[in-house]
Amino acid sequence: MNEKINIMVGGPEALIPYDQVADHRSETWLGVDLGATRLLEHGIVPEYAAGDFDSSTPEQLARVKAAVPKVDIYPPEKDYTDTQIGILLAMKYYQPASITIWGTTGGRLDQLLANLYTPLMEPYRKYLAKIHLVDRQNTVDFYEPGSYEIYKVPEMPYLAFVNLTPVTGLTLPDEKYNLDHFDSSLPISWSSNEFVGTINHFSFDTGIVAVIQSRDVHSQGSFKGVK
Repeated sequence: MNEKINIMVGGPEALIPYDQVADHRSETWLGVDLGATRLLEHGIVPEYAAGDFDSSTPEQLARVKAAVPKVDIYPPEKDYTDTQIGILLAMKYYQPASITIWGTTGGRLDQLLANLYTPLMEPYRKYLAKIHLVDRQNTVDFYEPGSYEIYKVPEMPYLAFVNLTPVTGLTLPDEKYNLDHFDSSLPISWSSNEFVGTINHFSFDTGIVAVIQSRDVHSQGSFKGVK
């Protein structure tokens, strides 16, 4: 059975939209490192907890071991990041219809970049279109070549198209700022674009493109953009 898988990781807590997390509490949850403790603190018991737990205190780890059915502890020196371990668990034990990762952005830039580029790597690549990154300020979705219809998250005024690889034919026909068959051999972030209406379109011929909807840090309130 295809399942909606949610992974909570240990990014800055101020950027985690817990009201939105609560809307998904009935779905399947995995906790990575400190993310497992955060789930327990908000009344969600993950099916798995995994990671090196270097961000967790001994007391927090003991609570996770007592509450979570399956806990895998890895050494700090390992071949995968904790976020990658969470995705690997989702791939191994489930048939994900989607993999939404909470708390992956903000904080250290090296970890942010690792999380942005992980979906491009093997063995995660086959799930690229199913991986979504969410925090209080951003949603990130990944696309392979094709033509797409995208829907505006109501509380996110900004729209960006980021070719994470060389790209050809990137076309933005009905956004506020248009592109017509743009080619680039370098990654470029076309930031601070905006929707015109609530449904827009884009297409490209080769490459990988991340679509980011975002708002400024001073913006207030919750959002309801993750389905």
